[in-house]
Amino acid sequence: MQSSEQQYTQRLYADRLADVAQTAVYVCSGKLVVIPTDTVYGVGCHALDDAAIRRLFQIKQRPLYKAIPVLLADAPDLEKVTFPVSPAVQRYMAQYWPGALTIVLPKRPGLPAALSPDDTIAVRIPDHEAARAVIRAAGGVMAVTSANLSGQPPAETAEQAMAQLGGLVTAVLDDGPAPMGLASTVIDCTRTKPVVLRQGPVVIDEN
Repeated sequence: MQSSEQQYTQRLYADRLADVAQTAVYVCSGKLVVIPTDTVYGVGCHALDDAAIRRLFQIKQRPLYKAIPVLLADAPDLEKVTFPVSPAVQRYMAQYWPGALTIVLPKRPGLPAALSPDDTIAVRIPDHEAARAVIRAAGGVMAVTSANLSGQPPAETAEQAMAQLGGLVTAVLDDGPAPMGLASTVIDCTRTKPVVLRQGPVVIDEN
């Protein structure tokens, strides 16, 4: 990144309500932030802000063909990014949300094109109180990917996130070490039969 794009990164703390609220304010104003989740730390922005999503790709040095997952605050927020889901998907949601299962679903038209290169979208509700509080205060949907530069290990602590993304994001919300330190399981439910795309903390029986 060029030096003109560097900025001061504020260190905030998840156990302070004012800091959680400030993080959401940054998201609503088009800024990029790092938030803790139940898996690893994530870097993200508002899921409906196309310009912010494109900056997210830029600072991560992430190829545009790789979709950015969406984190939701609550189950009703799902309708903001996809269509009514099947009974099978409802069962996954009931069993594993909030939690470390990302579900790939059809993408609702009108969402920012930068979110994904096709007509699908990856979504989940994290099992993390502070993360959901930020997302809820920011309107219920955030585009969030692992807090690291592409090709580097995902950040499991705020310190690791600062080391990779300090100066590239507006704030890092610190909540200590990530509980799992492992990226979520991903299952594609846009096909006739669900297919696990990435193994993670949640074990899905595909039979």
